[in-house]
Amino acid sequence: MHTVLHSPLPKQIQLLVLVFFAANLAHFVHNAEYIAYYPGMPSWLTREKVYLAWVAGVSIGLSGLPVYRTKLKVLGLALVATYGASGIDGLAHYTLALCSDHTLATNLTIWFEVLAGLSLLIASATLIGRTLSMRVTAGN
Repeated sequence: MHTVLHSPLPKQIQLLVLVFFAANLAHFVHNAEYIAYYPGMPSWLTREKVYLAWVAGVSIGLSGLPVYRTKLKVLGLALVATYGASGIDGLAHYTLALCSDHTLATNLTIWFEVLAGLSLLIASATLIGRTLSMRVTAGN
């Protein structure tokens, strides 16, 4: 059975995926490599577990790219939006320690990831809304 591929994600969403990928990777690498210095981190959280968590999260997000190219555009966008939303989780660092307790590099990686993820989430959700709206309009 042959799968018909449709157009890729719009360029602006592709750009946001790349920016978030970089921000997310930077934050997770910083977490993994400096885990012993992050204030309030639980002792069970190891360098290896941080990298495994990153692989799991990025797998969900990047799986949205080929899914979008099938007839399941909304599902693909939802996976990409979920990937972006995962960046907001970086704020959880501040439940363990105040912003002032973290280094400048830590704060920068957290906020880069949060803002990039939020941008990807908003853009993907907007495109989901437009896609569903066009389906409803086309159905009338």
